[in-house]
Amino acid sequence: MKAINKTEVQEILDRFKGKEVYLHLETTNGAYASHFGNKGVNVGAYIRNAKLTYTEGRIEGTPESYRIGLKSELGWVYAEGLREWEMFEQKLLVAGHDAEGRLMVAFQLSETPFE
Repeated sequence: MKAINKTEVQEILDRFKGKEVYLHLETTNGAYASHFGNKGVNVGAYIRNAKLTYTEGRIEGTPESYRIGLKSELGWVYAEGLREWEMFEQKLLVAGHDAEGRLMVAFQLSETPFE
């Protein structure tokens, strides 16, 4: 994956706008929380192949932490902490990793279901 280029990612979000797409969204600190030596609660969210048609898609933020939001008829879906991206087999893959390379957030869009 490469560092996010805001203009390129926005162009791809615009291409998916108005189409029925599949969303994969995953956030976690999971087992990683124990590495921080704190008493925090492990948290995470996982959704795969949620169908969504959005009317507005935006990427905002800075290279340290971008966020992507998708506005649909029923409201917004968003993810933050994103830093890297790539297109793979017509799928937009965007992610955020911690300093040690562990996945913290994944945000993916595709016109076909994810396996």
